[in-house]
Amino acid sequence: MTSRLTIAVVAAALALPAAAESFDCVMDPAVIVSVGSPVSGLIDSVDISRGQRVRREQIIATLDADMEDAAIELYVLQAESAQEIALYQVRLDLATSHRERVAKLVERGVATAEQMDEARASFDVAQQELELAQLRQRVLGLELARARTAREQRVIRSPIDGIVVERTMFRGEFVDPDSHVAIIAQLDPLHVEAFLPVELYPEVRTGMTATVRPNAPIGGTYEAEVVVVDQVFDPASATFGVRLSLANPDAVLPAGHRCEVDFGAP
Repeated sequence: MTSRLTIAVVAAALALPAAAESFDCVMDPAVIVSVGSPVSGLIDSVDISRGQRVRREQIIATLDADMEDAAIELYVLQAESAQEIALYQVRLDLATSHRERVAKLVERGVATAEQMDEARASFDVAQQELELAQLRQRVLGLELARARTAREQRVIRSPIDGIVVERTMFRGEFVDPDSHVAIIAQLDPLHVEAFLPVELYPEVRTGMTATVRPNAPIGGTYEAEVVVVDQVFDPASATFGVRLSLANPDAVLPAGHRCEVDFGAP
């Protein structure tokens, strides 16, 4: 009887799932960007502050752009003016009519072949002048596009949705391509970094889910997906790195906070 009871207890114990093991982790921003300017110049305005949420393509700062604005105004006047093309078009029309009249006179024997050659030459010159005027108009259009591109470079925009971690420059300061105006962190998603013992390497795969529990005072339980499994081990600690992606659409969870990750029963 005792033997049967012992076997039943052992069988029930084997049927129970093994307890899940938790590992320390850290919740980091997905991306941290130092936002600068591709051109040098004086800062005209900075429209952000520390802790502010910004959206992708939102203007965060502008540089002085008086010269660029003047260049755009000049190119607009030149590119939108059709007077030169209209002038050469009139000349071409006159040369065309003159050539046709001379051709009729040649047929009647009134005009000479030399006069016909001169009429043709005048027509060719007028046609080439019109084509050159049209080419200059296209070049002016390209110059206008380049001036507008240069003007846009004086506007600094956020490359990501995120939180302003640091504002480093203010109005009146000089910025160049080697400096930055602000540091912005993307908090959705968060990257959960953990190191696991190498014994678990065969069990962990990208795409699997795990449970993340932020330490106090945040708390709560969240599901995250494994996106990176390091294939190079750390021989000193006999561990390998794992990165999980944790959705954080409202930026409820802070970055830089410690947590525990549970991969379920082995």
